[in-house]
Amino acid sequence: MRLKHCFEALQARGRKALIPYILAGDPPEKTVEVMHQLVASGVDIIELGFAFSDPVADGPVIAQAHERVVSQGVTLADVFSMVSAFRESDNATPIVLMGYLNPVEIMGYEVFVERASQAGVDGVLMVDLPPEAAGELLSLLHGHGMDMINLITPTTSDERIQKICNVASGYLYYVSLKGVTGAATLNTVEVAERVKHIKRFTEVPVSVGFGIRDGESAAAISQVADGVIVGSVLVSELAKFADEGQDCIERVSDRVREMRSAMDR
Repeated sequence: MRLKHCFEALQARGRKALIPYILAGDPPEKTVEVMHQLVASGVDIIELGFAFSDPVADGPVIAQAHERVVSQGVTLADVFSMVSAFRESDNATPIVLMGYLNPVEIMGYEVFVERASQAGVDGVLMVDLPPEAAGELLSLLHGHGMDMINLITPTTSDERIQKICNVASGYLYYVSLKGVTGAATLNTVEVAERVKHIKRFTEVPVSVGFGIRDGESAAAISQVADGVIVGSVLVSELAKFADEGQDCIERVSDRVREMRSAMDR
């Protein structure tokens, strides 16, 4: 219920959720530290990606991060350990696991959900699992008090939006651009119209991702959505860790603080 309580608390304060995406294991051994840094910098929810060898929905920046993590042999079990370590000192910040279905199927739905619940995960977003095929996983997640986060795109039909909203909880992830993660051109007028349209179908919060890079774009989206999701620009900075060390983590914190400040103004 952390997600529900988070959005309710933000609404009561007149604020919008800032939701960063990072990939677990990139850079190596730093994920828990980065998660705590993000919270200290003002984020409300963390989307924690888990790596897959064929991340077809992701652009070059995040796809390369997947390659790095896969080459290091980071497993789902390792990701659960990271969440557990984070929970040792933060039992409040919601965590959503985001990734592709194949590693989950290999582990098995029941084992995956049980271990996610034990670690302290609040929601799961499966990029390549349509709601029509999600019944078993959805039931298991709800049985453990976790949410399934669903994607809606600019081309999603009203009929499909209704189906998604019928099973939605936590928040909806509106993909603001056609294409893969890291795409560049963001039309806030179109996003505002689309979010308003989606809200006719549901009272579940709508968060927007893709194309958000700085304080200006984050502030613009926060005017029309319940949450602002930022990924590629942070993953791109963290990719520099091998050469620049802690400096890149500090820049990620600075970028997040800039977004938080702009959203709150």
